Amino acid sequence: MTEDEAVLQNVGPRLRHFRKALGITLADLAERTGLTPSTLSRLERGHIRPTLEQLLPLARAYAVPIDELVAAPATGDPRVHLRPFHKHGLTFVPLGIKTGGVQAYKVIYPPVSQLPPPKFHRHPGREWFYVLRGAVQLVLTDTRTVLTAGEAAEFDTNTAHWIGNARDDMPAETIAIYGQQGERVHITDV
Repeated sequence: MTEDEAVLQNVGPRLRHFRKALGITLADLAERTGLTPSTLSRLERGHIRPTLEQLLPLARAYAVPIDELVAAPATGDPRVHLRPFHKHGLTFVPLGIKTGGVQAYKVIYPPVSQLPPPKFHRHPGREWFYVLRGAVQLVLTDTRTVLTAGEAAEFDTNTAHWIGNARDDMPAETIAIYGQQGERVHITDV
């Protein structure tokens, strides 16, 4: 089997892995992509090979580049191609290739006056972040902590939590590491 044949053979299981990692159904994915549940099922089972017209909405739904979606052979370039995206008024910059485990992001928080109203989250797992620039406030249930550049925090995410910029004069930047549950809650809106 050639390398190309192996890549093509593994596309279906990879597509299923991405969907399962997000915990969504074929019907949910169909709504997000405009593809039918039947087509998605046949793609995941390897009964048909995906076209570019099918891969584009799937890559958008999973927030990954197409080459990562299909596990394209490496080109020898180890750099991660940063593609920022926006969720909940924040800017997220993936810092690694999504592999289904923990994922690192640079998170940019706008000044306080530009933040959406606080929305507390609670989910299984742990989160960790490091403040690169500015100051952020971490609220864990009723405890508020302000962290500045050079400080880090780690906490159990079963505790209701919210993170936002602590200042109104400049954006704040952090490096955040999320597990699958945290990524699902904070990144993919599932």
